[in-house]
Amino acid sequence: MTEATLRSRLRTLYEGEGQTGDRFRYALLAFDLLTVAWLITSSFFQRGPHHIQIDVAIGVVFLIDFMARLFISRRPVKDLLSFWGVADVLVIISLLFPIWGEGLAFLRVLRLYRVFHSPQTLDQLRDDVPGFRRNELALRAALNLAIFIFAMTALVYQTQYGLNDKITNYVDALYFTVTTLSTTGFGDITLVGNSGKLLSVVIMICGISLFLRLIQVIFRPPKAHFPCPTCGLRRHDHDAVHCKACGTVLNIPDDGLD
Repeated sequence: MTEATLRSRLRTLYEGEGQTGDRFRYALLAFDLLTVAWLITSSFFQRGPHHIQIDVAIGVVFLIDFMARLFISRRPVKDLLSFWGVADVLVIISLLFPIWGEGLAFLRVLRLYRVFHSPQTLDQLRDDVPGFRRNELALRAALNLAIFIFAMTALVYQTQYGLNDKITNYVDALYFTVTTLSTTGFGDITLVGNSGKLLSVVIMICGISLFLRLIQVIFRPPKAHFPCPTCGLRRHDHDAVHCKACGTVLNIPDDGLD
């Protein structure tokens, strides 16, 4: 197989609009979900050789995926040095060379964010999942909220496990994270050390800003994204006939579903 043929086939999988590409990207998304589930579940058991073997196997899959994406990239150096590229490298190194437990492997949740928000995946979901197009803003906000909470939870767990006897698994870390983000703060679990106090401050600041913003997006009435041809206003009610800003008649596409 020539290099050009291999690149063409890989682009069909990662970027193609056919059924083969759709199935591959759904499988990739499912695999990332399973790795996150494994990360959470494994925190409830004593870490042993089988944990390392599973992590290394996941790391090999991530490495193959990463190399394939760089191979088909039209700007590989830029992609490698991007935020997502650096995050992938850190995850792969942490999984293949587990010097500090799982270390930075919790950053694998960023892979889930990248895969879900890729244009190809979003187009698939709009076509395959009824109601996704109409509720896209709320669904994406809900996913962003879940990823954000998990990232904060994982950061708490990775920095406090072994140092804080009140953080023994992801449920403990999740409990602390949600109570802090929501500014409830029961106080029965606190982070130890100066680094723990600084992390608590960061979580509280995020709770006041990003967390509440995501909650608002999820529960506010959904809007249609349709640029007004006159003033450019992009968000309108789904049943809007005229632009609220300038009064221009709109023609918002609607699939007719409730």
